[in-house]
Amino acid sequence: MSRLFLWLMIKTVAIQGIKGSFHHLVARDYFDGEVGLVECMSFDRAVEHLMQKNCDAVIMAIENSIVGSIIPNYALIDQHELHIVGEYYLDIQHNLMALPGQGIDDIREVYSHPMALLQCKEFFRPYPHIKLVEDKDTAEVAQRIRAHEKSGVAAIGSTLASELFELDILAESIQTIRHNETRFVILKRENHEIPESEIDKASLKFELDHKRGSLATVLNVMSDCKLNLTKIQSLPKIETPWKYAFFVDVTFDSYDDHIKAKSVLNIMAEHFKVLGEYKNAKQ
Repeated sequence: MSRLFLWLMIKTVAIQGIKGSFHHLVARDYFDGEVGLVECMSFDRAVEHLMQKNCDAVIMAIENSIVGSIIPNYALIDQHELHIVGEYYLDIQHNLMALPGQGIDDIREVYSHPMALLQCKEFFRPYPHIKLVEDKDTAEVAQRIRAHEKSGVAAIGSTLASELFELDILAESIQTIRHNETRFVILKRENHEIPESEIDKASLKFELDHKRGSLATVLNVMSDCKLNLTKIQSLPKIETPWKYAFFVDVTFDSYDDHIKAKSVLNIMAEHFKVLGEYKNAKQ
């Protein structure tokens, strides 16, 4: 039911990348294709569109099962006071694609998003002749190869990208680990539309004094309040050396337990903030 509330409120979303990108796949799957796209070449630009009210929400990758958290995106969410209103886990299958009629021995360069290159670097070890080049977006590279008829150049991307831009897939599922999943969050400027009965997950942020046991004490509070910690990520505070902000995800069976934990943490921790309350997608 929580997605129904979002569908009624969200008509246009900003994504990092273009049609054929993995963010596009999330938009298509999460909203059943019933949403307009604002294509952006960076997460910063996507957030700018949201803050300028050029779209209703942003879809943003936040962590990957192979390479871990996308730290700058945590900072973006915090800095712009954004609210997580939903999440989606996408099975990421990376494919090597190029203009028709070529084999992998014909490829001299592979361009792709840095995260995609990290997830696939083991595949290229037997091909030392191939240069790996970081680029802005997986699908945009595929589009460019087709638009400029670039021989000897390949992209890493989704099956949808190969279909949209009429490229041949030279190798399927080239990521290092076959089960490669990325968690995406749906972000808005505000969060009012999800009823409490649908909420069983929250993302929180807080800071702590640099004292022995301070983090353990907070974690014990969460446990005592029957919250299940599913994620913890620290982020250094640039203006205060050796002090960290903590971003955590928790799940719970009762919203009342969450309310109790929030009231205690608001007293114990510094700069306590709720980044989002939403439906757990991993059930």
